[in-house]
Amino acid sequence: MEKTLPPIPVKRYFTIGEVGELCGVKPHVLRYWEQEFTQLRPMKRRGNRRYYQHHEVLMIRRIRDLLYDQGFTISGARNKLQELTQSERDRRKAGGLAEEVHLDGVEATDIEPEEWEAATAHQPLQPTAVSSLLAIDPVPWQQLRRELFEIRELLTSGH
Repeated sequence: MEKTLPPIPVKRYFTIGEVGELCGVKPHVLRYWEQEFTQLRPMKRRGNRRYYQHHEVLMIRRIRDLLYDQGFTISGARNKLQELTQSERDRRKAGGLAEEVHLDGVEATDIEPEEWEAATAHQPLQPTAVSSLLAIDPVPWQQLRRELFEIRELLTSGH
């Protein structure tokens, strides 16, 4: 059932319909997965409308891959996600993330995404260890920032 999924647009929030299209699943499946996978916690606003963030879209794609492509059961996929989260946490503790991104001496992990966005809106990040990667495969800074927050969320989630 290998299906090529569309690229995820660079935006802050996605509706359940958009996420369904980006991940190749129907909205009712997403609502069910929210009950089964505690890592999925979309923001709910007026009228209980769900708004997913970039890291949740990536998590949904990972869940979809485990269930549809790799043949895991819901329980097996839940356990696999917990294993992946724990191994990332262990790797981080062992020094796998040796270099932090700094903004005027403040570690990026010490501030929330909204604060980071406000702080970096008029101040470009200074490339350090990632500059060689960017020279090979240029990635927009906003996308890189989102991916860093996604990694942070995966590492800090207690589930």
